[in-house]
Amino acid sequence: MSNTELAKRLTDTLKSTFSRTLFNPWRDDCDDCKPCNSPDAKLARLAAHLACEPEFILCGEAPSHRGCRHSGIAFTSECLLLSGAIPRIPPMADRLTVKERPCKERSATIVWKALYNSGIEKRTILWNALQMHPHDLGNEQSNRTPDFDDEVIKFGKPALLMLVEAFPSAKVVAVGKMAKRLLDSTGIIYTPLPHPAYLGATEFTEGLKLLAGGASGRTAVEQSLFDCPPKRNR
Repeated sequence: MSNTELAKRLTDTLKSTFSRTLFNPWRDDCDDCKPCNSPDAKLARLAAHLACEPEFILCGEAPSHRGCRHSGIAFTSECLLLSGAIPRIPPMADRLTVKERPCKERSATIVWKALYNSGIEKRTILWNALQMHPHDLGNEQSNRTPDFDDEVIKFGKPALLMLVEAFPSAKVVAVGKMAKRLLDSTGIIYTPLPHPAYLGATEFTEGLKLLAGGASGRTAVEQSLFDCPPKRNR
């Protein structure tokens, strides 16, 4: 199966959400996104992200309004895409959102720094237990804690099972309690790590290093990838 076909099959499990508190990055139009950053553009980006033979699959909890909602890739922000920090995806020439400054997401930056520090940034794919952005009713610029039983299992399980089946040799990592609970329900063998957003940044980074077999060290050039370009909309 090609990476493009896999991306399409994964996102097709979600269909249209018919929910006023769940946003589907690969089907729903976002008022904050420029026309160039359509659902199809996000799907193409996801396909490029999947174009590898991963050693690790990191499963987070859910997209945020500053990250996957705009990028189409878990733990990935507009800022990281503009700076060229994401393997297999060239630096974006244009802004993705209409906001004054590029969207930056703390957890996304921590995760990608940890991947580079562990030397596995090119051998890892990122996903979420719930693949749609949960937000408060009437406020899409918010992050809502989803209900595990009603949302995560219903929407997230089919795609997660498909992803793991597509890469059977990859080691699965649950990032956060929600991802751990979903993986528990599937019987998939995994390694748990704390979510970096919940005061677990150091524990997450050190745990990932151990899982990867030790740190490789990040060069000065790689460090500059995490400095968000000062691109503004006019």
